Amino acid sequence: MDTVHARFREKIGEVLLPGDLFSCSLPESEDGNVSIKSEKTICGPGLRRNGDEVHVFKSGILRHKHPNLYWIDSQQRRYVPAKGESVIGIVTAKSGDIFKVDVGGSEQASLSYLAFEGATKRNRPNVQVGDLVYGQFAIANKDMEPELVCIDSCGRANGMGVFGADGLLFKVSLGLVRRLLAPHSEIVKDLEKIFPFELVVGLNGRVWVKAKTVQQTLIVANLLETCENMTSQQRQTLFKKVSEGSL
Repeated sequence: MDTVHARFREKIGEVLLPGDLFSCSLPESEDGNVSIKSEKTICGPGLRRNGDEVHVFKSGILRHKHPNLYWIDSQQRRYVPAKGESVIGIVTAKSGDIFKVDVGGSEQASLSYLAFEGATKRNRPNVQVGDLVYGQFAIANKDMEPELVCIDSCGRANGMGVFGADGLLFKVSLGLVRRLLAPHSEIVKDLEKIFPFELVVGLNGRVWVKAKTVQQTLIVANLLETCENMTSQQRQTLFKKVSEGSL
């Protein structure tokens, strides 16, 4: 196992600060050779690997996803695009064959009209300024303009594209977003017990919800924003009161 992998495990759930440093030197086998079976550590948001070291450049709680992904869970609201992450964007302009999309970062992302399922020069997608799009970053680094696509590696939409003709879009912290996207999220499960709703969550801190009525939609949005700093017990107590009042 990678040395940094073992050391990170000891720090899971603890608060790390910018400047904290971990060694990434590979362990040696009994004969003195470097083990080639060492499991590599994948550094997510808040961590940066530089040679044989991993630097922490964002304050927050260290999180882990099996088997070897680590990231810093912070409460920041400014989003930094990362390749492969799925986000909710707002189309702001059309320039030739390219759409400009606001993703909440320091600059807008580009989205080609060909980056939709089934799109061709003759069959162009119906995208208008002001539309919401759910897509993922194909390119995202500090030296190039971010580029969005609304298809996966097989050319399928897989849930991506223009959406949200109705519903409500609002912003939350990036920390809450990751809790909502976690497998079997307790927050989402508790909300579903109140009444059914549709939910789209972007890793850029944007959340879109739609329930049966406008009133229910507003309730879901308010509960999501309110429960961010609550304990599990406080959240369940609040949700129970709302459920009993909505019957």
